[in-house]
Amino acid sequence: MAETKDISFVIPCYRSEQTIGSVVAEINTVMTEVVKKTYEIILVNDSSPDNTFETIRSLADNSDNIIGINLAKNFGQHAALMAGMRTSRGDIVVCLDDDGQTPANEVYKLLDKLDEGYDVCYASYGHKQHNGFRNFGSKVNELMTRIMLGKPKELYISSYFAAKRFIVDDMLRYEQPYAYVIGLVLRATRNIANVPVNHRAREIGNSGYTLKKLLGLWFNGFTAFSIKPLRIATFIGGLTACTGFLYGLYTIIKKLILMDSVQAGYSATMSVLVFVGGMIMLMLGMIGEYVGRMYICMNNSPQYVIKEVVGAKNKLA
Repeated sequence: MAETKDISFVIPCYRSEQTIGSVVAEINTVMTEVVKKTYEIILVNDSSPDNTFETIRSLADNSDNIIGINLAKNFGQHAALMAGMRTSRGDIVVCLDDDGQTPANEVYKLLDKLDEGYDVCYASYGHKQHNGFRNFGSKVNELMTRIMLGKPKELYISSYFAAKRFIVDDMLRYEQPYAYVIGLVLRATRNIANVPVNHRAREIGNSGYTLKKLLGLWFNGFTAFSIKPLRIATFIGGLTACTGFLYGLYTIIKKLILMDSVQAGYSATMSVLVFVGGMIMLMLGMIGEYVGRMYICMNNSPQYVIKEVVGAKNKLA
């Protein structure tokens, strides 16, 4: 049986062949000199097109506490996190980025906060060093999680967080595709805290998040963990129907009681038809999104597929 650890670091990796080595070195330094607890580092290569996995293999071959996981294709950051957490053996799981922007040398702040009795602790940043597009995406994600998932307004969500084992075990009960880690955390607990840490500027490369990936991530949050979009669609449909009924009633009263001539109003008629037709298509598309994802889940589509595992897991299995 594999030996348990105090802390597991889970790092999804994509285009990070030049940065992941320094992140691992920083973890080794802080855990040896400051935290002084047993730990493991799980590096999940999300089918990066560069030599990221070869770098991970080299790191794992020269260490007895590094596990490298190579996914068969690009499943996304959250699926990579789930793969790493499912491999982890730590009493506490710490997730962070592969680019060095999330300071591994301040992990003790998150761990100390957990010792105060919190289940999960997220790092918060006074000033994020992301580009404008990534900051915009973070703001939209913040708004979405607050409206759709009921996230407390004062809670700051980031990719750098620590969670206790029982929370991770509950998260891992979710085995369907479209994993959304924030939704899984909020589903399991509301006993969550923030601690301020520094956020570094990116020294090498660019963010792997594109508009397509951000939209896909938001849709995961919408459809996998909330039915509020359907309720909003129902509300808008009801509001539109009431507006149409009241306008029709107004037209009848104007014609029969006030004896005014009612003009056909081609432009007004077409605008109403286009508006109502667009709303119907929008709502049908939203329902179709839910049904389609249900169909994919029923077909047992994988959350991720592991192609290869190197390092400590093989040595300790």
